[in-house]
Amino acid sequence: MMSERGDRWLCIILVCTLSLLCTEAYDVGLTFLNSAVAKGAVCLDGSAPAYHFDKGFGAGIDNWLVFFEGGGWCNNATNCLTRRDTRLGSSKKMLTTETFSGMFHNKAKYNPDFYEWNRIKVRYCDGASFTGDVEAVDPKTKLYYRGARIFRAVVDDLLAKGMKNAKNAILAGCSAGGLTSILQCDNFRSQLPATTKVKCLSDAGFFINAKTIIGQSHIEGFYADVVRTHGSAKVLSPACLAKMSPGLCFFPQNMVQFIKTPIFLINAAYDSWQVKNILAPGVSDRKGTWRECKLDITKCSSAQLNVLQGFRLEFLKALNGFGNGNSPSRGMFINSCYSHCQTGTQETWLRNDSPLLGNTTIAKAVGDWYYERNTFQKIDCAYPCDKTCHNRVFE
Repeated sequence: MMSERGDRWLCIILVCTLSLLCTEAYDVGLTFLNSAVAKGAVCLDGSAPAYHFDKGFGAGIDNWLVFFEGGGWCNNATNCLTRRDTRLGSSKKMLTTETFSGMFHNKAKYNPDFYEWNRIKVRYCDGASFTGDVEAVDPKTKLYYRGARIFRAVVDDLLAKGMKNAKNAILAGCSAGGLTSILQCDNFRSQLPATTKVKCLSDAGFFINAKTIIGQSHIEGFYADVVRTHGSAKVLSPACLAKMSPGLCFFPQNMVQFIKTPIFLINAAYDSWQVKNILAPGVSDRKGTWRECKLDITKCSSAQLNVLQGFRLEFLKALNGFGNGNSPSRGMFINSCYSHCQTGTQETWLRNDSPLLGNTTIAKAVGDWYYERNTFQKIDCAYPCDKTCHNRVFE
């Protein structure tokens, strides 16, 4: 049996660990935007949109971070029905609190450049990166495709709550929300005063139009269906739509060149979601030979690693043209980690062991770029060269 002294030390260690986790993150309550329902700005099931709002203070009272949550997409009525009765389709199913950490933290130690800002995390419940706008509601499914209306309603609500006086503002998001921050970037800029410094930030939102391990164009057809189902073409770039189909304009690589607002990309070149769902989705790996590799990159065979290296090269090629001749208005932090979304957790945003590029954390790179202290456009060397990575292992 453990001695009494041993018990006491174990308790002390547990308390210290828990207190460290508590200081690295804290809970923020959920705000339901009930006034949006009358405008038809609703989740898939017709419920009110919702967000978490931690108010700014001190010098940041007129600065706003509006961050859109991710969670994939639904590309047809069957898939959207599956989402409808979950937190990704209904605000009735959302937890009433959300953990704020990383870029959302309210302490300078954890988030030096944005801790005093108004920090908002918008919950995702429409299934199309906040781009859909279909007036008709199918009487059979009772599904609402109204993501673009949610976007407008949330921005209008925040303008009324003080964002109309914003000195600084960032539209940001992770995953499908990171795609929102790309697709809605210039639209967000147009909603704010001309005097506001507005920039956009996409975390793990640069999804590429890559073929699967067996040469299928899986994601291309999927995105075409998403855009068709949700009526997303209305909010996509007109300049892009003049050149290609709406489904192709859902891909960042085809429309970032048309964005006028300053924008920063944070992405892993071996994005774990893209590897699992674009490169090696289940429909292309029916025997499950990629299963272990997708769960843990250290379990990949040499042949699989060769495929992943090819995917990285394709990802970097898709970035061509984003830098705009190294324009300081555009920033990027493209590391060689196996991960997905790196701004919302303390360990990857800013900690002693956080990922580094050019000896710089993501938090510092973004802060330097936003406040124009320094430019930042860096691409990592190939896996496994980066020892600072937090490579994701899936259960």
